[in-house]
Amino acid sequence: MDERGLLREIEPVAGELLNRHLGVAKEWFPHEMVPYSRGKDFVSGEQWKDSDTDFGAISNEMSDAVRASLYVNLLTEDNLPYYFRDIDQLFGNDGAYGEWGRNWTAEEGRHSIVIRDYLTVTRAIDPVALERARMQQVRSGQVPAPLDLYEALAYLSMQELATRIAHRNTGKAMADEVGQAIMSRVGNDENLHYLFYRDLATAAIAVDPSNMVIGIERAVRTFAMPGTGITDFDRLSREIARVGIYDLAIHHEQILVPVVLRHWKLADLTGLNSEAEKAREALITRIDRIGKVASKLAGDRITVK
Repeated sequence: MDERGLLREIEPVAGELLNRHLGVAKEWFPHEMVPYSRGKDFVSGEQWKDSDTDFGAISNEMSDAVRASLYVNLLTEDNLPYYFRDIDQLFGNDGAYGEWGRNWTAEEGRHSIVIRDYLTVTRAIDPVALERARMQQVRSGQVPAPLDLYEALAYLSMQELATRIAHRNTGKAMADEVGQAIMSRVGNDENLHYLFYRDLATAAIAVDPSNMVIGIERAVRTFAMPGTGITDFDRLSREIARVGIYDLAIHHEQILVPVVLRHWKLADLTGLNSEAEKAREALITRIDRIGKVASKLAGDRITVK
């Protein structure tokens, strides 16, 4: 089945999932969560210092990693115009798909507002460096680019879940209750986004299992978080992984195994063509190999307590 045919076939499911989302998503307001009383004016030309920070990392050892995670989390949200463009091109702007894409964009925009305001008030990150990085990130327009709709459905499911995990774990690594609440609130929204894409992918698997398995295999093999366009992203990712906010073990244990293997029941699918059978075999082998590598790397992790 081609992509347009698949979209037509599963659009009723998309409508049901959209209505489910709108029924459970809670309205909230960034201005009610940000502790503005803790802020003060920035003097023009003033040099930011680490000692200015008031975001309550659990320990000095955690501060750089938490700051790196907040920095990456916000910059990925700032690339929202390109995410909207790609989703609009993949799914179209009519019907349930169009309504979902616009609502998703509005909700994601709220995340960048609350995180940025919190970072500004608490002086957790150098605001000049952050703004320059935002300009560079948006100017470059670098975002992960799934090859087709099948890969996109798998990628979006995994990426939204990964984002939820990263946000929540960042909050857990902070002693500041306000910061914890903000990252938990954002994480809750990301979880609802994940559920939409996961269940839409489930519907697509039921309709076109062969193309979806091929797409899932490619999404797992090429998976990259949306921060890949951020300058020095590799170093920042290592810092984030070092303290267990998001690393390969989390990716394996909380995404690949529960979603790809268990929820999508990869091993139980029937009626696959020969290409999809090869993709499934390669995918199961890859996930097993990732698990073995992740278990070795996890020993070097500094855990959040």
